[in-house]
Amino acid sequence: MDGVPRVPEQRPAGTSESTGSAELPEATEVPAGLRFSVLGPVRAWRGDELLTTGSPQQRALLAALLLREGRTATAAELIDALWGDEPPSQALAAVRTYASRLRKILDPGVLVSESGGYAIRSVSGDALDLAAAEALRSDAEKARGAGDLCKARELVNRALALWDGEPLANIPGPYAETQRARLEEWRLGLLESRLDMDLEQGCHADAVSELTALTAAHPLRERLRELLMLALYRSGRQAEALAVYADTRRLLADELGVDPRHGLAELQQRILQADPTLAEPSAPTTEPSAAPLRPAQLPATVPDFTGRASFVTELRDILSSASSPDGEGQVMAVSAVAGIGGVGKTTLAVHVAHAARPSFPDGQLYVDLQGAGPRAAEPETVLGSFLRALGTADSAIPDSLEERSALYRSTLDGRRVLILLDNARDAAQVRPLLPGTEGCAALITGRVRMVDLVGAHLVDLDVMSPEEALQLFTKIVGAERVASEREAALDVVAACGFLPLAIRIAASRLAARRTWTVSVLAAKLADERRRLDELQAGDLAVKATFELGYGQLEPAQARAFRLLGLADGPDISLAAAAAVLDLPTESTEDLLESLVDTSLLESAAPGRYRYHDLVRLYARACAERDELPPEEREAAMSRLLDFYLATAAGVFAIERPGDRLIHHFEPTHYAGLRFGDRQEALDWLYAEAHCLLACAHQACTDGRLRRGVDLLWAAKDLGESGANSKQYESVALAARDAARDTGDSQAEGRARTTLTNVHLVAGRYDEADEEARQAALLASEADDPAPLHWASNDRGIIALNQGRYADAEEHLQHAIDGSRKDGNSPGEASALCNLSRVHLAMGRTSRAISLAQQGIEVYDRMGLTLRLANARYALGLALTQAGRTSEALAELTEALQMFQMNRQRLWEGTTHFRIAQAHLTGSHLALAAQHAEQALAIGCIGGDRLRASVLTTLGQSLAALGQVDRARVCWREALPMHEHAGSPEADHVRALLAPASAA
Repeated sequence: MDGVPRVPEQRPAGTSESTGSAELPEATEVPAGLRFSVLGPVRAWRGDELLTTGSPQQRALLAALLLREGRTATAAELIDALWGDEPPSQALAAVRTYASRLRKILDPGVLVSESGGYAIRSVSGDALDLAAAEALRSDAEKARGAGDLCKARELVNRALALWDGEPLANIPGPYAETQRARLEEWRLGLLESRLDMDLEQGCHADAVSELTALTAAHPLRERLRELLMLALYRSGRQAEALAVYADTRRLLADELGVDPRHGLAELQQRILQADPTLAEPSAPTTEPSAAPLRPAQLPATVPDFTGRASFVTELRDILSSASSPDGEGQVMAVSAVAGIGGVGKTTLAVHVAHAARPSFPDGQLYVDLQGAGPRAAEPETVLGSFLRALGTADSAIPDSLEERSALYRSTLDGRRVLILLDNARDAAQVRPLLPGTEGCAALITGRVRMVDLVGAHLVDLDVMSPEEALQLFTKIVGAERVASEREAALDVVAACGFLPLAIRIAASRLAARRTWTVSVLAAKLADERRRLDELQAGDLAVKATFELGYGQLEPAQARAFRLLGLADGPDISLAAAAAVLDLPTESTEDLLESLVDTSLLESAAPGRYRYHDLVRLYARACAERDELPPEEREAAMSRLLDFYLATAAGVFAIERPGDRLIHHFEPTHYAGLRFGDRQEALDWLYAEAHCLLACAHQACTDGRLRRGVDLLWAAKDLGESGANSKQYESVALAARDAARDTGDSQAEGRARTTLTNVHLVAGRYDEADEEARQAALLASEADDPAPLHWASNDRGIIALNQGRYADAEEHLQHAIDGSRKDGNSPGEASALCNLSRVHLAMGRTSRAISLAQQGIEVYDRMGLTLRLANARYALGLALTQAGRTSEALAELTEALQMFQMNRQRLWEGTTHFRIAQAHLTGSHLALAAQHAEQALAIGCIGGDRLRASVLTTLGQSLAALGQVDRARVCWREALPMHEHAGSPEADHVRALLAPASAA
């Protein structure tokens, strides 16, 4: 869709020429706080006070005046608007009465009488919701035209949020009916525009659910169908996308006797042909070409310069602005590029300088300031060289730094010269070398961010993107060798951490060895302990580049650099770093920020820090070489594990007050964080997920196994979240295997308990049952009570899902008895709710409802919102089966909100599925389809088993809506999943797919 739709123009009937051209009296301002709405019920407010606007006809008059945007409406026009062709005998008197009453309700001077008619003056901006929506639409159109899709989408969403139900709700009269249709058409246009932008931004998976509901509500609206087809195709659901077209073609033929419009038919053909241009859009970038070479001091640009297009454009434009032809150049236009050694600062700067040369016809100066070495260049020496290059005789060059700097600035006055100061140590070194007049510019590179260089445009240069890295590697090695081993080439550039220097070294080694394949090089770089040694060629070496920076660190900085590199996580928080270093937070922050300034450490976000992959390897090598005594490395990692375990146990206690599991955890000696509320605790858990799990995995291999397993158990919510499930499973498997190899029964039993939950979430019930059985045996052997009740509860859930109801009842009763004996009320409530589902499966609906309600009562007493969500979920299932659909939906909706609040994405998706089933039972077909789509987009507990059930339900909803072709696509996808799982639903789906069912 092009642009953002404007509100359709109003064309009120009966507008006379004289009315349209009449001179309006001077407008009066609407008093502060008076506002109106028409995008829903017609209402008026004074501040926060809702005004009483009278009968429906009186509100119809108010609406007609508001929608005329300050123009006068004659009495005849208002009568026609309110009653059409059949006005009452006293219509004119009624209009006057309504106007008089409204004038008393509103502030003086708002509703005015003139020329036998009425008008509302000065309603603009936020005073009328429609005007506000139109302003937002206009701003969105400008933002979209400028290429800012994020802002445009936000503005359209804000405009849509102003709707409060049906426009002009419950307002009678033909005028209101016409305007209602007009405003609803505009709203749909805005929705289509926003959805179009969603797809442009790659949000196709999220858009499917909304588009499914919209096409059900507006089946003949072809643009919505077109967007749905595109969203489905980009989500990898080609068959469904084509089924949408088939449903649309049949519907249009049946209802209107027409074929789909050309755009829709063309999209179908492009989908059939798998047109690559239909793929998710991405912003293309073009690499600016270098300017022709001219005599100057600039080093030659590399012939294989790759990528960095946005940086090249940004820096070139800033530099060139200092020498603009209109004479409006900036004073001392300075850009400073900072980054880790080997990231390509000099290569970029030289390339940019060549590109900017046409703007500096009077010359280009260059110097390597040797800032990373032990003896940086002195500014006095550099100024002497520059002055000689600018034509100053040796005899005229003064001795002192101040005099040389002043003469240098004077010499540059009136000239357009570019100065490239490469490899600077700090801002103090470059200040005397900066030009001071218009027309000149300086480009600086260095490892330190020069935040104290006033007026400088700072650029932080990161590593290359994977695509750019592969392009550079290919340019050096040759396209033919890379094309035959593309995956190995990707492994090589990834092992290089996408660092340009490392890629250049690796590619140069390969180019010089014609007998090597790319795979041979990839294998050599796969060994992390040898990787830095492999990345050297001639006088180029990655390790040597890092050594220069490390050698300039103070002792405290060097210790922090070494120890923080030992942690495996993708980054590290300030609090975790303080634990590693055993320092106060304030001192830790000072150290880390100083390392960021040297570019040896990166600031990933406020309060979070990370290493480049190769720098981390170097830091670890330094720790092994320089950290004395060696026990300090072990102590640092032990403190980090204690910090994570103590903090995660605190989160567990907040989430599950009364649960005794935390009392069975291994003791810790380093304190964790404390949180003021649940939200803060959950924020920490999910923000630290990757680092926490990496720490647990590292503990399994470094002799801290029991604490690592307990950390995994304390963070069990991560295994159910969906976002972290795969990493959680990987760590749980490693913990189990490590415990088994070391003969630690307690650790192995607990690790198997965490794995039981992992398999349950994925729907792998046989594996889950075996892990739970082994966990119980090991717990008994180790006299460890913690896993016993969990194993009984888990085995009850497994037996329920496998249809072994008697076994399920027995296991869950054991769990209830054991939890009561241990005083573990949350465990008891969980088992009660699971037992409710067993009774439900056995047809004991009343008992199922009673047990779920008992679980809710326990959870309510303890304030357990997350577990309460599971209880309400269980009650919702029982109420659905009992035919009490409205009550079931209330319970399931409340459970959904709790799961969302607790960020349990897989449970959220599962609950959407159950809501879809309830809506299908109640014949709310569009809502059923919408919730089923959301379940598919999010994912569900139970993996493919439950996905098959969701697809079955979605197909039933779509078939009932008349979208039979798309329904059959869903059923065909569901059937093999049901068959693989041995589900009895397979027979039901086969029946749905039978020809008789389709007919």
